[in-house]
Amino acid sequence: MSEVVTRFAPSPTGHLHIGGARTAIFCWLLARHFGGRFHLRIEDTDLLRSKQEYTDSILASMRWLGLDWDGELIYQTQRAALYNQYVDRLLEDGKAYWCSCTPEEVEAMREEARAKGLKPRYNGCCRERGLGPGEGRCVRLKTPQVGRVVFDDLVKGVIAVDVAELDDIVIRRADGMPTYNMAVVVDDHEMGITHVLRGDDHVSNTPRQIVIYEALGLSVPRFGHVPMILGPDRQKLSKRHGARAVIEYQNDGLLPQALLNYLVRLGWSHGNQELFSMEELVRFFDGTSLNPAAAAFDPAKLEWCNAHYMRELPLSELAALTAPFVVQAGLGEVEPDRLAELCRMFRERANNLKALAESFRPLLVPAEILEYAEKDAAKHFTEAGKNHLHALAQTFTACEPFDHANLEAALNGYVADNGLKFKEVAPPLRTALMGFMGGAHLPEIMAFLGREECLARLRRAAA
Repeated sequence: MSEVVTRFAPSPTGHLHIGGARTAIFCWLLARHFGGRFHLRIEDTDLLRSKQEYTDSILASMRWLGLDWDGELIYQTQRAALYNQYVDRLLEDGKAYWCSCTPEEVEAMREEARAKGLKPRYNGCCRERGLGPGEGRCVRLKTPQVGRVVFDDLVKGVIAVDVAELDDIVIRRADGMPTYNMAVVVDDHEMGITHVLRGDDHVSNTPRQIVIYEALGLSVPRFGHVPMILGPDRQKLSKRHGARAVIEYQNDGLLPQALLNYLVRLGWSHGNQELFSMEELVRFFDGTSLNPAAAAFDPAKLEWCNAHYMRELPLSELAALTAPFVVQAGLGEVEPDRLAELCRMFRERANNLKALAESFRPLLVPAEILEYAEKDAAKHFTEAGKNHLHALAQTFTACEPFDHANLEAALNGYVADNGLKFKEVAPPLRTALMGFMGGAHLPEIMAFLGREECLARLRRAAA
């Protein structure tokens, strides 16, 4: 097989959304599987809506997901002269022509066709007029008048379109700028693209682009059109389904490997395997097994996937990733070792880095501003509960060293020596230490807090 070359071509009219990210992942994996090249092209010809901040955001999201690209970044706005060379070539070869029809005249042609029950299209009135360039004139391709455009889609199988469905498409607008379909064909040829994977909203563009390829005498790449991602209700995906831009998931504490893994599985499968390492994805993803049916986005499954990867990370790495979220939560900078200890105690209780950082709050604020859950405080800070806390403060004062083993022995000794049940002592102690009925193993919490902070919490609750 010759070298496989793919590309991802986003428009910088917004942040990279998850549908675009999934397409980028598929293209990247296909190239990497075959040891080929993956290119990135910024389609920024919509000058009104394209913004540098969106380009920067797209590039940052690609890097965050680990999708590196080969060669230079391509910007379409810098290549208009190149596109026009190809348009001029078609004009010289008699495969394109100048058209003086106004948009109003073209619309009238379409209305007339509709009235006759025909497909609304340009009627080719300038096709044989032999016009040259002039004010307000565009260039149209001479689309073949008989036959079919047939291509074997990597996802949908064989697709055939009668050329009667296509009109003589505009390839250069009256303002001198090549159209989208023309620019894309030139770019993909110049970049050596062999496989075009993209959303199935582009299926209607493909026959038009193939006609341009054939008019120029260029080899046509393999096309694959992946279905859009739907919401759980099978409607078009939107923010109300929990779908957001890649940068928003990053800011909310998702791990890139979790988002990447989840998006790959929306429309592709390898047996029943759900979780993959990047090495496995590159090994298994060969462009087959892409599902032609639309997949439904499930935020809960994405969270599950993220939780799995959080629990697989080495503690030091998880701590480093969580650190910015701890600062963002207003909890200050925490020493790496203490942060790793917090991660060990709490990572089973959180599904993302932001929630994990927030779960540290009770152990990182001083005793005097620890917030109590009203319901838990009312239930456990009874007279008996306060007496236990007062007595436990005296018991723990004598612990030396103030570590997990000694604290556990002291707590168990207090329960046994006083003929109590653990459930009589643990709830007021936990609420005094954490502010609510949650958290890690009690001796772990106390050892982390240290003697002074631990006793301060018990005395405050007992008071």
